[in-house]
Amino acid sequence: MKKAIFTLAIGENPMYKAAINTFEQYGKKVGADVIVSSELHYKLNVNNKKFVASPAWSEKLYIAELLKEYDRVLYLDADMLVTPWAEDIFEKYSQLDTVYMFNEGAFIDRSSQATQINDVLGNVSWPIIDNKMQYFNSGMILISRQTGLFDNASAAEMQQICNEVKFYDQTYINYLIRRDNIKSVQVDKAFNRMPLLGHDDYQTASFIHYAGRGYREKLPTRDIKYIADFCDVFKDSLSKQEVLEYKKQAWHWYMLKQQRKTKLPIGLLSVIFGLFYPNLKY
Repeated sequence: MKKAIFTLAIGENPMYKAAINTFEQYGKKVGADVIVSSELHYKLNVNNKKFVASPAWSEKLYIAELLKEYDRVLYLDADMLVTPWAEDIFEKYSQLDTVYMFNEGAFIDRSSQATQINDVLGNVSWPIIDNKMQYFNSGMILISRQTGLFDNASAAEMQQICNEVKFYDQTYINYLIRRDNIKSVQVDKAFNRMPLLGHDDYQTASFIHYAGRGYREKLPTRDIKYIADFCDVFKDSLSKQEVLEYKKQAWHWYMLKQQRKTKLPIGLLSVIFGLFYPNLKY
């Protein structure tokens, strides 16, 4: 059985580099190829959006192409950290006719997104479990060829909703599951450990998802927090030089963001922000 781990990573964000490192280590462990999209295969016109949206989110459609070559694909967002102690998700969730995702609807109400997409693409019924609407997070998707999830999906439908529906890609995948009667099962939180579940013991999970603000706490960005956690979680396999290099890259990435905002020289910004975060400056 051919297995793949797939992600989208455009740009030089050091978080992406570290994430792909963890995916590759996990791929060796579970016998899966790692495939990274560094450019988009689908061009959406996202220019009149009602909510935060990116044309890059359409890249999840590329899973359909991968399933022509691979029997099973594990999609992971590039802000996911796969820990060295991660269980084999392919083995744990083995039914080939089932899509496996984490049900974030059990923790946060996403009924407005269901209404938004129903208004554009037509009404479907959304299941209610324990008085809460089931709504999967698409940061982690385990899918097999037999599920048929993307058989009737299209970039044209994504174009219809990308300016009208919040989390349009994620909501679309949930919509397809309902409309096309795709068999789906929610995974344990350990395979998509999100900040909305709180910050206690999150590093014990198999897959840690730094969605939104991530687990940044007092740190200035989730990217820096991701790199700090990555270096901590993989401290037994990273050299001191590798740790230093990752942290330098994360700090420089933060300075680039500040430069875009302020137009000030990076050297000056590094001095200024180094006063606020002396332990992060490298």
